[in-house]
Amino acid sequence: MTPSAGLGFKTEHLDEALVTQAQGLWFEVHAENYMVEGGPRLAALTALAERFPISLHGVGLSLASIEPPDTAHLRRLRRLADRIGPWAISDHLAWQKWNGAHHADFLPFPRTEEALAVTAANLSRVQDALGRSIMVENPSLYFDLPGHDLGEADFLTELARRTGCRLLVDVNNVFVSASNLGFSPQARLEAIPAELIGEVHVAGHSRDTDVDSPLLIDSHDAPVAAPVWSLFRELIERVGPRPTLIERDDNIPDFGTLMAERSIAHGFLTEAGARLV
Repeated sequence: MTPSAGLGFKTEHLDEALVTQAQGLWFEVHAENYMVEGGPRLAALTALAERFPISLHGVGLSLASIEPPDTAHLRRLRRLADRIGPWAISDHLAWQKWNGAHHADFLPFPRTEEALAVTAANLSRVQDALGRSIMVENPSLYFDLPGHDLGEADFLTELARRTGCRLLVDVNNVFVSASNLGFSPQARLEAIPAELIGEVHVAGHSRDTDVDSPLLIDSHDAPVAAPVWSLFRELIERVGPRPTLIERDDNIPDFGTLMAERSIAHGFLTEAGARLV
């Protein structure tokens, strides 16, 4: 797909989305919200897919779990992908499943060689079931676990090498993690090989509600912060334009406000593309 800026789709914006004439606009949805056989939500996505490229962003594959991917989940995801024809499918570098329970968060893990082998095997099963490669997103981190054998960028790079996946680089996740763990966000982004980056996310974050806590939270409930825009611009100046999504999952503004923020990202992509000509 031609690198351009997209939005996370919200059903309350369907009517405005279907009539917009914005150049290069695409939409992303959380796949699990649409893995059904019918109903108004799926009908809305089907109508949207007739006009715009769609990306399916999963939140339930639990790629780093020691438990293998759920086959029923994969069948439903495959049916949705076959119906919609997305330009991309993605999920997160995290685990959620343990002893039959599915936790509603993206949980961290020590980046060991064993974890790399497990994650690669799970990811390969997913890609085989879907009949296509997917993208894997870097996590937001709130504390550092002991026992790492590999840095995050090295882990993701080797995961891509072993499985043929590409990487979804969430710039806000890098900024939040860098603030919480005390590393350089610029250095983290520079360590990711350009050729592996298939998509970029930018989003807003917030401070922890505990006034004594220094943590930033990847809340997706606010506009993209200025330092995240700066990191994004530095990234695409290095790697070139990539399809870029504005994520907003809470405190949802009107469609026009989201489109204005989308225009900022699209402008940066256009500038970066012009420099390559």
